[in-house]
Amino acid sequence: MRAGERRQPGNTRGSLPLQITRQTLLLSPVASSLPRMLRLLLGASGSARVLVSAPVRQMQSSSAASTPPSSSVQDSAETVVIGGGCVGVSVAYHLARAGASGVVLLEKSELTAGSTWHAAGLTTYFHPGINLKKIHHYSIKLYEQLERETGQAVGFHQPGSIRLATTPERVDEFHYQMTRARWNVTPQSLIGPDKIQELFPLLNMDQVLAGIYNPGDGHIDPYSLTMALAAGARQRGVRISQPAPVTGLTPTPQGHWDVHTPHGTIRAQRVINCTGFWAREVGRLVGLEHPLVPIHHQYVVTATIPEVAALPRELPVIRDLEGSYYLRQERQGLLFGPYESAERMKIQEEWLESGVPKDFGKELFESDLERIMPHMEAAMQRVPVLQKAEIVSVVAGPITYTPDLLPMLGPHVGLANYWVAVGFGYGIIHAGGVGKYLSDWIMKGQPPFDLIELDPNRFGKWTTPEYALVKARESYGANNIVGYPKEERVAGRPTQRVSGVYHALLHKGASMGFHAGWEQPHWFAPPGQRAEYRPSFRRTNWFEAVGRECRLVMEAVGVIDLTPFGKFLLSGKDATRLADRLFANALPKEGHTNISHLVTPDGRVYGELTLNHVGPQQMLLVTGSGSELHDLRWIEEHAAAGGFEVSVRNVTDDMGVLGVAGPLSRRVLARLTDAALDDDAFRFLRCRAVHVAGRAVTAVRISYTGELGWELYHQREDTGALYSALMEAGREFGIGDFGAYAMNSLRMEKAFRAWGAEMNCDTNPFEAGLQPFIKVNKDADFIGKEALQRIKREGLTRHLVYLTLDTDDVDPEGNESVWCNGKVVGNTTSGAYSYTAGHSVAFAYVPVELSLVGQHVEVELLGKNYPATVAKEPLVLTQPTRQRMQPPANAA
Repeated sequence: MRAGERRQPGNTRGSLPLQITRQTLLLSPVASSLPRMLRLLLGASGSARVLVSAPVRQMQSSSAASTPPSSSVQDSAETVVIGGGCVGVSVAYHLARAGASGVVLLEKSELTAGSTWHAAGLTTYFHPGINLKKIHHYSIKLYEQLERETGQAVGFHQPGSIRLATTPERVDEFHYQMTRARWNVTPQSLIGPDKIQELFPLLNMDQVLAGIYNPGDGHIDPYSLTMALAAGARQRGVRISQPAPVTGLTPTPQGHWDVHTPHGTIRAQRVINCTGFWAREVGRLVGLEHPLVPIHHQYVVTATIPEVAALPRELPVIRDLEGSYYLRQERQGLLFGPYESAERMKIQEEWLESGVPKDFGKELFESDLERIMPHMEAAMQRVPVLQKAEIVSVVAGPITYTPDLLPMLGPHVGLANYWVAVGFGYGIIHAGGVGKYLSDWIMKGQPPFDLIELDPNRFGKWTTPEYALVKARESYGANNIVGYPKEERVAGRPTQRVSGVYHALLHKGASMGFHAGWEQPHWFAPPGQRAEYRPSFRRTNWFEAVGRECRLVMEAVGVIDLTPFGKFLLSGKDATRLADRLFANALPKEGHTNISHLVTPDGRVYGELTLNHVGPQQMLLVTGSGSELHDLRWIEEHAAAGGFEVSVRNVTDDMGVLGVAGPLSRRVLARLTDAALDDDAFRFLRCRAVHVAGRAVTAVRISYTGELGWELYHQREDTGALYSALMEAGREFGIGDFGAYAMNSLRMEKAFRAWGAEMNCDTNPFEAGLQPFIKVNKDADFIGKEALQRIKREGLTRHLVYLTLDTDDVDPEGNESVWCNGKVVGNTTSGAYSYTAGHSVAFAYVPVELSLVGQHVEVELLGKNYPATVAKEPLVLTQPTRQRMQPPANAA
C-alpha cells in the first residue's frame, strides 16, 4: 500500500475479482425457525442453491505475471524445489535471497494450485509452542514489507486478533500461554471483557471472561502473497517452470538427484518436496510413505452486513475456542470457518488409497453445511448480526494434516539431500518463516534454531497409514480444545512399538505416555485408584503416586521400562575416529561409559548421547526416544561426508532396556548374576557384558535418577522374563515400579540437564553448564570445536541457574517467564516438584549478572509470580557423590 492510501476494511482480495461458480448443496431439513443465514440454504425439500466461490484471481500489473509461464527445464541445478504453493515459493525466494545460485522451482500446473489458492489467509503471532512463535513472527514481518520490496500487492490486513475464553479452564490456559509469550518476541496481552467489547463491538459478551489479544495479527491474500514471493524469487534468479510435473526422482552415486519431468531431466544437488497434498506421491518416488492425510476444510463468506459496513475500522479476527471456529471481516461482510469434531469431520480417504486425481488443482470439494451446523449456530450466538446475513460463498477445499498437526520440515534420514516442507495445516502463516528457516539450514549446514517438533524423522516405520488416518482425525478435531501440560492423546495407540512388559505394567496400574511410537509408564496408580489421564494446570491425580515412586527409588529399589531409548551400534574400522569427530567429549575407554554431545558448527548442542564402549571399534550409542532419528540422521550424514569406514545400525526396535535403581538395586541384581557388582569390580560409568537371570545383557552402571543403579540392555524378546526375574528377586527388598514422572523429579533434584530443555540448538554447552563434558583441547578436530573455543574466549551473556521455588498447588514445568524488579529477565527450561525437599525446583536461563547463588527472582505460573532463589546445585547429592563424601569405614 502506497503512502497516503487508505486500506479498505476486510478487502482481502484487494481489487481482484472473485470468479463465482454455482453448485447444489444438499442438506437435511431443519426447523423453519432458523435464522436467515441458515434458511437461505434450505428449500422446502431441504436443498437449495447457493454461491460457492472458487477464488481464482487474475493478477493485475504484477511483476510475477509479467513473466510468461515456462515449462522448459534446464539440465542442472543446485536446488530443485518441487511445488509452487506459498511454502515452495517462499523456500525458493529465501534460498535466492541468501545467495544460493541455481535454484529451480517446478510446479505441476500453476502457482498456488492445491491448498494455497483457497486458504482463508489467517496470520497470527500466536502459537502454543515456543520456537514456532519465531516462525510466525518472521512471516508477519516479512509480509509487512514484501509489497515494498517486490512491487506486488499482497492484500495484508493487520486488525489484530482475539482468542476468547468463556470457561475458567480456558482462563487458566490463557495465563499458561501468557507466561510462555512474555520472554519471546510475540506481541501479546491478556485483556478483559471491556477491552474485548471495545475492539469487537458486535460481539455477544455472555460468558466471555478474558481474551488473548495479538496486535498485528490479521489476514493476507494467499494468491497475492505467493505471486509476490515468486516475483522476489525471479528477481534474484530463480527459474520457475510451470506446468512441469515431476514424474521421477533417481538418486545418483554422488548423492545427488535426477529430477525427471515431461520436459527433460534436471541433475540437482538437492531436492525439496513442498508439494502439499501431493507430497505423498512425490515421497513414493523415493520410497517413502509420508504420513499425510487430506482433510476437508470449509469456510463461509457472507454478503455485506450493514452493521459491519458502518464500523469505523476493520474488526479483529475472533477465535471462539469453545465454538471451535475462526471469524474475520471479509470486505463488509464476515468470513468464518469451523473445525468440526473428530466424529463429524471428513477425510478424503480415496486419495489415500488411489492417490490425488492427476488433474486436481484449483478445484473444490462438495460443500456440506450440515456438518458444520453446530459451529454456525455458535457463531450466530456469539456474533448476532450473522443471524440475518446472507451467504454468498462456501469454500470446501483440501488441507493436509500430519498425525500430530505439525508440519514436517527438514532433511530426511536415510536419503541424502532429500528435504521436505510438507504437512502444513496453517501454511500461510508458516510459509515465510519456514522458507527462511530451511534456507538458513541449507546454506549454513545446521538448523538456525531448535524445531525438533517439526523434524520429519519423528515419524518412523511404526507410523502406519492406519495410524496416520486416525491421528489426523483426532488432531483436526482437537484444534481448539484446552491445551494442558503433559497432554496425552489416545487415538491410534498402542502402535506395534510396545515393550515385552507393556501388558504386565498396564495390569499393575501404569498410566502410559506416548514416546516416538512407544508406550512408556509415566506413573503407577496405587490399588483402588484409576490410572487415567486427568488433565489439569495444577497438581492432579498423579501427584501423590509419583511421590511414592520417588521414595521407592530413594529408599529401596525400583524398576523402570526404558525400552523407548534410541539405540545405535557404531562399529567398523573407523568407529572411534568417527566418534572422535562427532563428539565434544573425550571418548570413553573400552568397558567405560560417558555422556557426550553432538555440537553444530557454530557451537550449539545438537544432541546428547550416552557412549558405551562395548568392544574393540564398537560403541553402543544411546539417546532419548524423541531424538532417535534426529540424531541418527546427523551421525549417518557426517559418516558419509567424511568417508568413514563404519557401520551405523539402528537397534532401537531390537533391544529392550530395563533400569534398576535405588540403594538396594545391587542386592537384587546379585541374586540374578554371577558377575561381581561391588564398587571395585563394577564402578560407576562402566559397561560390561553379563548374564542376568540367564539372559545376555549389556549392563551399564548409570541411572538418570542419580541413585545407585544399572541400565540393562538386552534382546527385546527377553524383556518379560528379565522383568519377572527382577521383581521376584527383589520381593523381600520392597521392589516396585516407577515411571517417567518420578525419574524427572529425581533428575531435577540432582540437577541433571536434559536435552531438549536445558540444551538444544538454541544453546551453547557453556551457558548450559556442560563444561565437564566439553573437551575443547582434545586432539581430535570435532565438529564445532573452533566455535566453542571462540565462545569460551568471548564469554557468556547468560547462564543456566538452578532455582528453588515457593508455590502452592502449581509447579513449573519449563518455558515460564522469569521476572526480576518488575521485568522479564529470562525463562525456565524445565521444572518439577522435589518430593525429597518438599518444594518446587526449576532450571532457568538468566543474565550472567543475575546468576549468583542467593539471587532472588520470580517465576510466573498461571498469572501469579512466585518467589524463587538461585540455589547451589544439586539440591540432592547423587549416590556416587554421597559415597565419596563418606569417611572410610575404619576412620576414628
